[in-house]
Amino acid sequence: MTNSKYGPYISTDLKHIEKMPDYKGDQVIGRGYDKEGYRLELEHINWMDSDVIKGAFYAESTWIWPSTFKGQRPKPALTREELEKAAGVAAHAHEFSEVLTMFGCNPDDPTHLGVTIEFWMEDEKFILDKSFMVYIPAGMVHCPLKVLSAIESPVFHYTVGPGQSYS
Repeated sequence: MTNSKYGPYISTDLKHIEKMPDYKGDQVIGRGYDKEGYRLELEHINWMDSDVIKGAFYAESTWIWPSTFKGQRPKPALTREELEKAAGVAAHAHEFSEVLTMFGCNPDDPTHLGVTIEFWMEDEKFILDKSFMVYIPAGMVHCPLKVLSAIESPVFHYTVGPGQSYS
């Protein structure tokens, strides 16, 4: 698309990122399958920042797949208590504001998230099981973000912030 006047403003590729910030844990940016042949549970669709498109702000989109989907790594069923003890995405803040979203993909009830999420803003905990959008002001500590239940159906996750790169 770079051969057209506005094609350079369209991104259909996934930016290669060697290492995410430490608070993301062992999260891998990728599509498809891991080295062992299992489908990634968190599969990135797209990533945009000023490295991808000059002047663009940060945005990323992912699918979060249920373990029941074909090709997923077998996982032991964990109790709610075990899930609450898991690390998740650690608390952090950005120099820019951020909008973080998760949307359930049940066509009969798109408000149903299909998973239960624990999400923190500063010292306040939220338990979310409906599709949601969160505005996070610049400098606000947010997360941990944890999955507290089995993922029943695909979840679409999108986050965007006016910073020119994710940090």
